Amino acid sequence: MPKTRRIDEFVELLRGFTPETLTSGSVLEICQDTDLDDASLARYVHWNDALYTRNLIYRDDLFEIMAVCWQKGQKTVLHTHNGQLGWMMVNRGIAEVTNFKWQGCNAPEGQNQGGLDCVAGATEIRLSREHVETCGRGGQVNAIDRERTIHQVAVVGDEPVVSVHIYSRPIDSCVAFDLEAPRCYRRQLRYYSKFGDVVMTPADVQSLTAPGRSPAPPRQS
Repeated sequence: MPKTRRIDEFVELLRGFTPETLTSGSVLEICQDTDLDDASLARYVHWNDALYTRNLIYRDDLFEIMAVCWQKGQKTVLHTHNGQLGWMMVNRGIAEVTNFKWQGCNAPEGQNQGGLDCVAGATEIRLSREHVETCGRGGQVNAIDRERTIHQVAVVGDEPVVSVHIYSRPIDSCVAFDLEAPRCYRRQLRYYSKFGDVVMTPADVQSLTAPGRSPAPPRQS
């Protein structure tokens, strides 16, 4: 049975890793053995009807830990993770993760440039839809790695979702895909709150969700 842990206890376990001891499997094992205490997570749970919110819990050079809060119908754009390792635990509701694999594009020379997985800019993109994972509390922990890095996350059903995401190492932008255009572009990653305090203003939300713009998480402060 998973152990009930406060979020601060969970963070301390992760802080025990070093770059030499960190592996995808070692963090996955801790995630699978943890049932996060709701009360300890409450200060990081913030909702917005216009967008899903990324709420920073902890960040250093090795780890970024967030609570992401999703209302009914909210989802990410299709995106990459710049070669990160990552793990997603769902603490409330049900989330569906659709995984894709890159098959080619008309700008492959932009890959692995300047420390980025891709500088983006392609207008012809070939992705294959691989499989779908359904994640709920006490169920599957979604993991990404350097091979499995492209996906979309969406709320399933009527209940809002609270998920906890662990990434190594932290990144500040990723590649997003608009398959209708078609195009890919670099997307700045942004926080709604940091360490329990909301840093996003209503004006920021309005500007990010104005007609003609793809919904995006708020600016990182």
